[in-house]
Amino acid sequence: MPRWGPVSRRTLIQGLRALRFEGPFSGGRHEFMTRGFVVVTIPNPHHGDISVGLLARILRQAGVTREEWESV
Repeated sequence: MPRWGPVSRRTLIQGLRALRFEGPFSGGRHEFMTRGFVVVTIPNPHHGDISVGLLARILRQAGVTREEWESV
């Protein structure tokens, strides 16, 4: 289960896949994942974890609540 806090890019992708998102697919500057008509931009690989603030923005864009994220 992904925890609420800084997560690696790999953990983010695994968590979104568990929530039935498909991808990641190549985009313009960033990769993205989809579920129906919902498109979520995935940050590019970099050193370090994805911060709590960025995780919250990504999950808001995906329409996923904190409870859903932690229960995956």
